[in-house]
Amino acid sequence: MTNVFIFHGTGGYPEENWFPWLKRELEKLGCKVIVPKFPTPENQSLENWLEILNKSGQSMTEDTILVGHSLGGAFLLRVLEKYSVKFKAAFIVAAPIGALPIKNYESDKLFLGNFEFDWKKIKSHCRKFFIYHSDNDPYVSLGNGRELARNLGAKLIFIPNAGHFNKSAGYTTFEKLFEDIKKEIQ
Repeated sequence: MTNVFIFHGTGGYPEENWFPWLKRELEKLGCKVIVPKFPTPENQSLENWLEILNKSGQSMTEDTILVGHSLGGAFLLRVLEKYSVKFKAAFIVAAPIGALPIKNYESDKLFLGNFEFDWKKIKSHCRKFFIYHSDNDPYVSLGNGRELARNLGAKLIFIPNAGHFNKSAGYTTFEKLFEDIKKEIQ
C-alpha cells in the first residue's frame, strides 16, 4: 500500500484547500493518506514540525509519496534531507525556497535556515519530483518554482492564473495534481 503524506503551509490546516478532497480521492485508490496538523503560525519551527511528523506513527518507506503546499513544500525538502529513504515521488506546490519576493520571507527563512538546502541529498532520497507553480501567486513568486525545478533537475508544471493554489484561488480540488499522483501509484 502507498502511504501519502500531505503537508500544509503557514497558517494552514488539514481541512483546507484541496487537501480533504485529495485525501478522499487517494483513499478510494487504496492509499493510506496522512495529513498532519502542524503548529502554525505560533510555535512554527522545523523541529516542532518534524516532531509532529514523527508522532504520526506512519512509516516512511520506498512506497511513500510526499505532497507539500506552500511552506509544506519547503518542509517536504527538509524531510528528504533528514530521512534516509528513497521516496517514490514528491509533489511540491507553490513552495518558497528563497527567491524573492516571498510574502512571509522573514518568518519562512527562520523556519528553513535561510533557505539553504542540500540539493544533492534531497535528490538522492526521491525518485521523481513534480513542481507546480503559477504566475500570479500573491505569496510565493514564480522564481521559486523555476529555481526549485532547476535545483532538482525536474520539469516545472506551470499553471497560469492559479494564484497560490488555495481556496481563495478556487482550489478546493486539484485535478492535475491528482492525475499525476495517480500515475505514480498505479
